[in-house]
Amino acid sequence: MRLTVQDLQEMKARAEKIPMLTAYDYVSAKLLEKAGIRLMLVGDSLGQWMLGYDNTVPVTMDEMVLHVRSVVRGTERSHVVADMPFLSYQVNADEALRNSGRMLGEGGAQSVKLEGGRRTAATVRRICETGVPVMGHIGLTPQSINQIGRPRVQGDSTEAANGLIEDAVALEQAGAYSIVLESVPARLAKLITERLSIPTIGIGAGAHCDGQVQVYHDVLGLLTVGLHTDHIPRHVRRYADLGETITSAVSDYTNDVREGRFPSEKESFKIKRDVLDEITGQSAKPV
Repeated sequence: MRLTVQDLQEMKARAEKIPMLTAYDYVSAKLLEKAGIRLMLVGDSLGQWMLGYDNTVPVTMDEMVLHVRSVVRGTERSHVVADMPFLSYQVNADEALRNSGRMLGEGGAQSVKLEGGRRTAATVRRICETGVPVMGHIGLTPQSINQIGRPRVQGDSTEAANGLIEDAVALEQAGAYSIVLESVPARLAKLITERLSIPTIGIGAGAHCDGQVQVYHDVLGLLTVGLHTDHIPRHVRRYADLGETITSAVSDYTNDVREGRFPSEKESFKIKRDVLDEITGQSAKPV
C-alpha cells in the first residue's frame, strides 16, 4: 500500500522524520523505493536535470505527466508528488483544477505541489475541495527566478519572515497537507514547523523541519560538468560521486572497444558446428 497523506501527518505527530527525494524516471524510482524512500517528488527541476533547460520555467504539463507516469510505474509503496509547472495553475482556478486532475488521472500521482503562499491559497483550497491533495511550497520558489534574480535565502528580514509565517498558515488553512520550506533560515523554519499541524519538508531550511527533500542528482553527484559543479548549494550533502564513476566506466568501455578488448569470447555467442559447416560448406570449428 502506498504512503498516504494521513500517514505523513501521523509521522509528524510521532516526531518521526520524513525523508524525501526527487525522482524523474522509472529506474531512479525503483532504486529509491528499494533504498527506503517512501515520499518522492517529480519536481519541475527535471527541466534542468533531465531536459537541459536553464531553469524550471520552460517545463510543460505534457513533460511533467510523462515523467510522473514513469516514476509511478517504478513504485509500489511510495507516495508520488507531482510538481505543477509554471502557468499550469496561475492563470485561474479552473485551469489549475484541470491540470491537477491530469497529474492524478493521467500521471498516476497521489498529490500535487504548488509554489506560493497567500497568493496561491485560494487555488489550493479549490483543488483540495475536489479531493486532490496539495503540498505547498514557500520560501525560495524556483518558478519566480526571473523575478527573484538568483537563488538566495528568503525570510531574512522581519517583514519577510512574518510574511512566510503568514504564507504557511494560509496554506494550512486552505487545506494543504504539507509544505516545502526552501532556503529559509533554520530558526524561522523551526518556528513555522511548530506553528503548523501539518508536516514541513525542508530544503535548505535546517534540521527542525518534519522532513527533508533533496535533488536525486545532487545527493549522488550525478553531474560532473555543468549544473551544480562549480558551486554546490550550501544545503547539499553529496553521499556519492556517481558522475565520476560513470565517466570512468564509459571511458574504460570506449578504450576496450577501440583496442579490440571488447567484446571477448565471454561476451560472444557460439554457433553449432553442423550449422556452420552447412552454411560455409566446409569443416570449421565453432566460434
